[in-house]
Amino acid sequence: MQVSQYVISDNKLQSMKVNATLQQADAQLVLLMAERTCLEDQKPYLFVQNEFPNAKIVTISTAGQIAGVQLFTNQVVVTAIRFTSSQTKMHTVQVSCAKGEAQAAKDIYQSLPPEGLRAICLFSDGALVNGTELIDALSNLLPSKALPIFGGLAGDGALFEKTLVGIGADVSTGQIVAIGLYGDALQFNFGSQGGWSDFGPEREITHAEKNVLYKIGDRPALDLYKEYLGKHASQLPSSALFFPLSMRSADSSEERPVVRTILSINEENKSMTFAGTMIEGAKVRLSMSSAEDLIDAATEAAKQANPSGTHQTELALLVTCVGRKLVLGERTEEELEAVQNVFGPQTAIAGFYSYGEISPNLKGVHNCDLHNQTMTIATISER
Repeated sequence: MQVSQYVISDNKLQSMKVNATLQQADAQLVLLMAERTCLEDQKPYLFVQNEFPNAKIVTISTAGQIAGVQLFTNQVVVTAIRFTSSQTKMHTVQVSCAKGEAQAAKDIYQSLPPEGLRAICLFSDGALVNGTELIDALSNLLPSKALPIFGGLAGDGALFEKTLVGIGADVSTGQIVAIGLYGDALQFNFGSQGGWSDFGPEREITHAEKNVLYKIGDRPALDLYKEYLGKHASQLPSSALFFPLSMRSADSSEERPVVRTILSINEENKSMTFAGTMIEGAKVRLSMSSAEDLIDAATEAAKQANPSGTHQTELALLVTCVGRKLVLGERTEEELEAVQNVFGPQTAIAGFYSYGEISPNLKGVHNCDLHNQTMTIATISER
């Protein structure tokens, strides 16, 4: 497996650190990442396809691009990959009112032949797709919970207007890209850690429909949330990234809560739309974090994804959250440095800041979970 990384500058590819010699014509898969506004302004697909003529180009809009220990904004980052003895199969699904997440999952399942399938990498629209419903439906279709699903929901900076995903020239809103990874030589490891701490009273969700939260206890959700945010309420929904909700099911006080990020608010019906499903009867609390806690969590996620500690990983794919980026501010690259300190400098690190992170359940209970405000790491290598 060979990986090389580039930044597009002045309509040229600027090479970054390469962990293996990879000729551009030999690249099989290219991940093209940039903010949505940057993708719309620069329209980089044709340029990138010309530079990597034999590769499938997968485009994801982001809230910031990761290459090595650097965070890039307003620049296109390209990660080119060549597998030595493994294969990929790809499928794009358009989600609409007539074709919801369950049908999209069925389309993905039917499009990826099961023989030799080792993992599925998903990149999804982050504004229109309910990530929880998508991965739950796909997990239920797969014959084995040992088959991991990983990836993330596309971002739109802190604008929360629309996101873009696609293969080749077909890049648009409402799309999901599924990459099936095939071959016995493939090896994967995963890690995920948040670093958020709950505060305030625990309250029950009394009215929710899918990923839209209407009532907490006897109060309209948005009214109660604004009351807690105080002066920060005027900056909603972006200020909500500093104070996500922590949610746990009502019948389990021992499980680790999941963090849920607000995507939008509705002033008319006092509701809030989240990146994942909100469950009636579940218990929620507000969360907050510090830069130190987020960086420590990134270190722990990297250690989970590098259990042997041998630094033999060829590619580490990081999908982390725009909310972490806002909290970390000028210290954002410190969580990337923390990851590299675990893997060593020979590992290619690529990824993006997202609206939701898809990573396997580390207890092996599910193929994957949808996370928010979490550092998730998937390592990919070939024996």
